Amino acid sequence: MRKLLVFCTLLLSFSVSAAERIKVVTSFSILADITRNIGGDYIELSNIVGPDGDAHVYEVTPKDARKVQDANLIIENGLHFEPWLDRLVASTETAATVIKASNGVIPRSLEEDGETIPDPHAWNNLANATIYAANITKALMEADRAHAAQYQHNHDVYLKKIKALLVHVDKTFHNLPAGNRRIVTSHDAFGYMGQAYGIQFIAPQGLSTEREPSAAEVAALIRQIRQDKIKAVFVENIKDARLLKQIAEESGAHIGGTLYSDALAAEGPASTYLGLYKSNVDTLDKALRR
Repeated sequence: MRKLLVFCTLLLSFSVSAAERIKVVTSFSILADITRNIGGDYIELSNIVGPDGDAHVYEVTPKDARKVQDANLIIENGLHFEPWLDRLVASTETAATVIKASNGVIPRSLEEDGETIPDPHAWNNLANATIYAANITKALMEADRAHAAQYQHNHDVYLKKIKALLVHVDKTFHNLPAGNRRIVTSHDAFGYMGQAYGIQFIAPQGLSTEREPSAAEVAALIRQIRQDKIKAVFVENIKDARLLKQIAEESGAHIGGTLYSDALAAEGPASTYLGLYKSNVDTLDKALRR
């Protein structure tokens, strides 16, 4: 009887603890991982676009609407990365607080189809991860003041990991050969990394994977690869690799490996944001030193 009483007490304690967790919804897997590192066991985290998923073309489901409706806090990237989430928030009339993790980032502005638009892929400069982490921490502390100290502690631990990885990234890219700094990827997702480290990323698609390149654009890219003697073409985990393989074959460039642009991997080293970033840097380094 005593053992049963202890078990019931523990079960009740767990249930109360679970009930006290704030419900947090993130728009895609990279944000989910950063939020999980800061929120820890004090939040009930739900994510919408999962590993290897393409948030540019995501179509929402009734299950997503329920997540948004029930949330206390919704964390999105911002910079027009996930307009479908803004529409979902409006349609559900959720009472949740909505924050943009990229708030405070200095956005890159690009011309696409005659319009000037912000590049939403700010997480691909690791330095911007400190801004993301700070915004998420602030939002969690405001939503759940009872655990503010824990969120701050988790943030500080995570920030040390970001800074340690930054040292590795800076050292790796600083030592890249000067003539090997032009790269072809599926879509224009790595501009912030290129801006930070003096690397030119060229893509047949623009900022969004929704836009398919024309035959003329693909042909022009193949000519450019040949003329500029670009060594490597990289596929992405969120994209069908067939177009890039065709471009590599016709241009004479080799496939340098897989880069993780807009989503974590389902498993392996790139299944966390910091693991993803290190994987990308090491893949680029290995291919460009050939």
